[in-house]
Amino acid sequence: MKSLSRYAAVLLACAAPVVSVFAQDGAPAVSQQVPAGAPKLIVAISIDQFSADIFAQYRQRFTGGFARLTQGAVFPAGFQSHAATETCPGHSTILTGNRPAHTGIIANSWIDQSVTTGPKVVYCAEDVSKRTAGSKDYVASPVHLLVPTLGEWMKKANPAARNIAVSGKDRGALMMGGHDIDQVYWWKGKQFVTLAGRELGATAVAENAEIDKLLAKGAPAFPLPAWCGRQDRAVQAGTATVGTGRFALKAGEGDQFRVSPRLDRATLDLAVKLVDEQKLGKNSVPDILAVSLSATDYVGHATGTEGAEMCIQLTQLDMALGDFFASLDKRGIDYVVVLTADHGGFDLPERLHEQALEKSARVNSAVSPEALSATLGKKYGLEAKGLILSDGPSGDYWLRRDLDPGTKGKLVDDAKALLEADPQVEVVLSAAEIAATPMPTTSPETWTLAERARASYNPLHSGDFVVFLKRGVVPIPAPRAGYVATHGSPWDYDRRVPILFWRKGMTGFEQPSGVETVDIAPSLAALIGLKIPQGAFDGRCLDLDGGTGNTCGAVK
Repeated sequence: MKSLSRYAAVLLACAAPVVSVFAQDGAPAVSQQVPAGAPKLIVAISIDQFSADIFAQYRQRFTGGFARLTQGAVFPAGFQSHAATETCPGHSTILTGNRPAHTGIIANSWIDQSVTTGPKVVYCAEDVSKRTAGSKDYVASPVHLLVPTLGEWMKKANPAARNIAVSGKDRGALMMGGHDIDQVYWWKGKQFVTLAGRELGATAVAENAEIDKLLAKGAPAFPLPAWCGRQDRAVQAGTATVGTGRFALKAGEGDQFRVSPRLDRATLDLAVKLVDEQKLGKNSVPDILAVSLSATDYVGHATGTEGAEMCIQLTQLDMALGDFFASLDKRGIDYVVVLTADHGGFDLPERLHEQALEKSARVNSAVSPEALSATLGKKYGLEAKGLILSDGPSGDYWLRRDLDPGTKGKLVDDAKALLEADPQVEVVLSAAEIAATPMPTTSPETWTLAERARASYNPLHSGDFVVFLKRGVVPIPAPRAGYVATHGSPWDYDRRVPILFWRKGMTGFEQPSGVETVDIAPSLAALIGLKIPQGAFDGRCLDLDGGTGNTCGAVK
């Protein structure tokens, strides 16, 4: 299996909870000795675009699933510590225990210039070898993920372990589940789908049938909680008006379903059905269920983080999570939950201007690769088209591959000078500068921008230089319906996410100091007695017992 090639091993069949995997060719082994009292099911939940800031803002209002989780081990200032705070890189850290520099998932997409037909944008969860010429569709796959997920390690130690993932996005499910996954589903169009070549399971078919009925009938608007009243105000952003939405569902409107609390409710409903179908938590060894909830991100992009829409979304999500946990309780499963996010988020500048952040702005066109190409192409007498490439007005930029090294060096230096003279640009870092930066080892809130970039840098996919906009500059030049706000910066409003662990009977605590999402996998591995080869994780084991016990034990 490609994702486990670093630790190739011979599996030894064993029916008992104590299992071992011995390595071939001197590679390290993974083994598992399930401790007495270990949880039978790991439930790993990622809420797309659920920042630490918004968690703190709504925390006192939660009465459902979030309220339960706050009774466990609470890390309110967790970090997606890398700079490329997007969905795919963030999800790739949660259950691999590795930063994007090692997962290979440096962004949601990158530019591939290795093909003779010219540069192409590669999506992080796409098998480009199966791309059809002229088609806008793609074959979803975890092919670019370079390291194992926790579920893969569990199956490597014992094939009886079940590794299941469900999400509102393919990249959420695939980056948390990995390559060796028993069942995987994500929302696409008007239904849940799975990997190419696999048939939908009976539970997914049943869930899709229920959704079909809802889409055909439509549904009324959600009520606005009384305490959300101050957020119920129209804001104009370009041609879009946001701030007063209620998510009424018109008959047949799949996109209205997607950008609403209904998507998360359906994802959790499918997760419960999969618990029953796969008999999760009933096996001789622990199982894992990864759930990525995408609606908060869709709502954040479409309406921002501070309007009535987000208030309704988080209220409904809190209720849906409460019902989900109650369903697990009813089934008598001994489970442990971790909930975190793939990244944070930032509100739209038009509303921020009214809320004491006048310096927030939309990025100007001078930062675009087209503008840079025109200026530098003229200076050096080069064809401007495709001279400098990027997938947006910030992040990774690539130079045309046919340039000689000397010209490339000059172009990087000139691009850096031009961009850093722009009042909206904080810094430009070359690939050489980033690669020369040691991987940081200190607490993530203290990292320099170069260190944050280093955690995202992988030479297989990263650009020739990286552009970081100033704090508060949103990389959306012109807002439009469905896309008024975003994330992706190296700033802490996009990096900081809550990390919450809960298990029935655990001694809870709150630790405000910074930890990383890469600490999640080693912490869960320790709970179930899974011993991973040394050096396989960037993260560290967190002791989740608020008392005298130590959940890290011998693996600490």
